[in-house]
Order: sequence, then structure tokens, then C-alpha cells
Amino acid sequence: MSAPDTDVEPGTVYLVGSGPGDPELLTVRAIRLLEAADIVLHDKLPGPEIIESLPEDRREDVGKRAGGERTPQSEINERLVELARAGKSVVRLKGGDPFVFGRGGEEAEYLAAHEVPFEVVPAITAAIAAPAVAGIPVTHRDHASSVSFVTGHEDPTKPESAVDWEALAATGGTIVVLMGVGRLPDYTAALREAGMAPDTPVALVERGTRPGQRVATGTIETIVDVRDEADISPPAVTVIGDVAGTRESVADFLRNDYGAAADAESEAAADSEGED
Repeated sequence: MSAPDTDVEPGTVYLVGSGPGDPELLTVRAIRLLEAADIVLHDKLPGPEIIESLPEDRREDVGKRAGGERTPQSEINERLVELARAGKSVVRLKGGDPFVFGRGGEEAEYLAAHEVPFEVVPAITAAIAAPAVAGIPVTHRDHASSVSFVTGHEDPTKPESAVDWEALAATGGTIVVLMGVGRLPDYTAALREAGMAPDTPVALVERGTRPGQRVATGTIETIVDVRDEADISPPAVTVIGDVAGTRESVADFLRNDYGAAADAESEAAADSEGED
């Protein structure tokens, strides 16, 4: 990282959440900052329509790229400081909310340690947005008075999981797992072993708020097979708890612009009818 130019007034870094993916769900503050920024450092999770709306000469991709390559967090931190010290107005654009499994907290600490001014711009996290547009409330007076947000993709360097699945199973509230499609067999098994009823409803919401959104539903016991049969893939949110069962009563009347493709369970039904 280059030495700071002491003659240049440092710019501000804006840690901006892009929301769940739909450009219309960006906050007004986020839109204004994106329009005014000298440079935008973005991940892959912001919706493609949001990224493509930015001029190519004012955006840098610091997310995961083809071949599994990704920009190390240390390099992102250093780049933010470098640009700010050059007097730039910098937007660090993240999927969802910057402080919900977005590593925004780490970047804020790094910026503060290097005396770089920053602002946090909250956004709608996919943890509540994806279930909502699928007709699933994460809390409900009759079904759940608490909700727990869990990452399904922990730091691989951790010696053991920091998620206490036994405690979560005992709470009786809703569990929302982000980035957990691949590890679905692991944590559903952990919840069953912890005593969660095998008929507990589960929903998978793929590409929530984006074109082609799909929803697949099942139970703790069946959801892995449902995932495989429907070919649900990331990005997807897992909702575990009685609230997931409420979708059935509202799905026929739910209207949004996201389900360009039919729900996964509806597609499966249509395929069966066609085979008969």
C-alpha cells in the first residue's frame, strides 16, 4: 500500500448494503452514494442489474471470480485505505446488509485503525427479504416470537463450529441460514440429533427478489431430498420453523415480479402431470 499523501484531504469510505438483489430495494441513500462515488468496490452478491448500472471506469470487482478465485480480505482493506488517502469518495458495495455476515465490521475496524473516515449505510438483509417475498414471515404471533440468523459458511480455519445447533433447536423460534445450501445435510442432521421434530417445516428460497426466484418446501426430514430434486443452488436462504409452513396458506395470492420461473414445488408437480 502506498504512503499517504499528507497534502490530500482524505476521502470517505461508505460501507453500503445493496439489499437482497432487486435494484428497487436499494435505499435512497445507497443510490445517491453510488451516483456520486469516485469508485465502487463491489462483491458478486449485489444484483447484476445494480453492478451493470455502474460505469465500468468507476467500479472494481473485488468478489469471487471464475475458477474460484477471490480477492483476499486483506487486499480489499488495503485498497479502501489507499483510495481514501488519495482523496477519493469510495463506496464499498456489499450484498444484503454490510454488517450481517458481510465482513463490514472487519472493514470498519481496519478503516478506523488507519484513521480513515467511513459511514455505514444499512440495507435490507436477505435473511428477512428472501423469506418475505416468498410469503414467509420470520416472526409470527402464533408461531415464532424469536428469530436466529446463522451463517452456513463459517470461516474454514475455525477448529470447530461456533454455531450451537442444540441450543437453536431448543429455542422454538425461527432459524434462518444464509449461504447454507451446500451444508444443508449437516445442519439439518444436527438439528434432528438435538431433538427438533422431523416434521418441522423448512423452506429454501433461491435467488430471493431476483428474476427466476424459486421456492422449495419440505421438512427437516425431507428437505435435503427436496433440494436435490429441485436442484436448488446458491444464492439461497434456508428458513426453518413453523413459520415456513404458513407459506402454503398465502402462496396462491402472493404477487411479486420475481418469480419469472415457477416455484420449485410447482414445477415438480407440473413435471409429474406431464409424465402421466
